[in-house]
Amino acid sequence: MTDSAITAPVVLDVWCDLQCPDCHTALDDLHVLRARYGDRLEIRLRHFPLEKNTYAYAAAQAAEEAADQGRGPEFHEAVLAGTEQLAERGEAFLLDTARQLGLDAEEFDTALIDGRHLLTVDADQAEGKALGVTGTPTYIIGGERLDGGRSQEGLRVRIEEIADRLLADAPRTG
Repeated sequence: MTDSAITAPVVLDVWCDLQCPDCHTALDDLHVLRARYGDRLEIRLRHFPLEKNTYAYAAAQAAEEAADQGRGPEFHEAVLAGTEQLAERGEAFLLDTARQLGLDAEEFDTALIDGRHLLTVDADQAEGKALGVTGTPTYIIGGERLDGGRSQEGLRVRIEEIADRLLADAPRTG
C-alpha cells in the first residue's frame, strides 16, 4: 500500500424534514462533521417529511428541484435555516428561497404542481420507514441508526466515534 492510497468515504445518511426545528438545530453538527472529515465523510440528506409539518412534503420536492438545478445543498440549508418562515409562508417561502439562490423559481412552481419529484421523496420516505426511521433527524452510519428526534445530545460524538472506527477499518484504494 502506498501513501497515495485513498480511503473510501464513510456515508452518513441524515433523514430530515425540512420544516423540523430539530433538523434546523442539527445543521450545526453537520457543519462540524463536514469541517472535521471533509470528503472522507459523505453526508447525504434524505427526505422524511412528517405529516404534522404542513409544508415538509412540498419542501422536499422543492429540494429535489434545487438539486436538479445544481444547488441542492445550499437550498437544503437555506430552508432548514428558515423553518419558522416555511411554517408561516409555505410555498411562497420556498419560491423566494429559490430566487435568492439564483434558481429558476418558475420551474420550482411548475415542479410543485406537476409532481415530478414525488417518486423520489416517496422512495426516500419508504426506505427510511423500512430502516426504522420514525422521526427526524435520524442518522444512519455504518448500519447503526441514531435517533435525534428524541434528543440530539451526544449524537455528534457518537457519529464521530463510528466514523473514526469505519475510516480506520476502511479498505484503501489507489
